[in-house]
Amino acid sequence: MILTQYKIEELMEGCKAGKRKMQEALYQQTASKMLAVCMRYAKDRMEAEDVLQLGYIKIFQKVGEYRGDGSFEGWMRRVMVNTAIESYRKNLRTLNVVPIEDAYEQPATGFDFSRLGMQDLLKVIQKLSDGYRMVFNMYAIEGYSHKEIAATLGISEGASKSQLSRARAILKEEIIKMEGIDYASYAG
Repeated sequence: MILTQYKIEELMEGCKAGKRKMQEALYQQTASKMLAVCMRYAKDRMEAEDVLQLGYIKIFQKVGEYRGDGSFEGWMRRVMVNTAIESYRKNLRTLNVVPIEDAYEQPATGFDFSRLGMQDLLKVIQKLSDGYRMVFNMYAIEGYSHKEIAATLGISEGASKSQLSRARAILKEEIIKMEGIDYASYAG
């Protein structure tokens, strides 16, 4: 089956008009990018695919609400992130909240995550507990402030900062293990 490539604006307008063919084409052209977003928030591929499907349902239902502020793909990405957050909250996962005092005792990471391949980094992020993974993604990747994270997840700003600090420390340890570096001798 040969798929026709459409411009994103054509797909958006077709989806606004409720055209199934355009919805399918939008899915085909953007699903891999959106799955990558979902994978960062999910603990495994199956959970990410569930979030992806829910996200596309919301996109198709709310496409008329897109106001043209920023790119349509950026808007879709935001819908996927919000869907992942809602899924997280719905499942009532408990956050591993570290006391704020402990967060400040963590050494600054100073670790260059860019040296790692995307697949390796994704695997390491997925190993984080749910709370750490959510805060890390929202802050480090999506650019939310600690105040926004706190409001979205129903935690304090201090807990958000604490979880980010702990997530970074865990990621650093895991990456160093992956690279075969003896953590005790790592000067960081």
